[in-house]
Amino acid sequence: MTKLLDRAIEIAKELPAEMQDEYAGVLLRLMGEDDGEVYELTPEEKADIDEALAEVERGELATDEEVRAMWAKFGL
Repeated sequence: MTKLLDRAIEIAKELPAEMQDEYAGVLLRLMGEDDGEVYELTPEEKADIDEALAEVERGELATDEEVRAMWAKFGL
């Protein structure tokens, strides 16, 4: 296991059980080890994605400074 994955798992151990299960499910789906269910986006999620794609098409992207500020906000 890499140091980064080990660190993520150690942090996840401190989360509430419900969040641990949610994150574990995401990881398993990413690795193709899920229960075969396909996640269906909600209408709100679909609208958010459509808006995000439209913003990209219009060139409305975050600046490098905005991205760094966001990462710093979360201590990354």
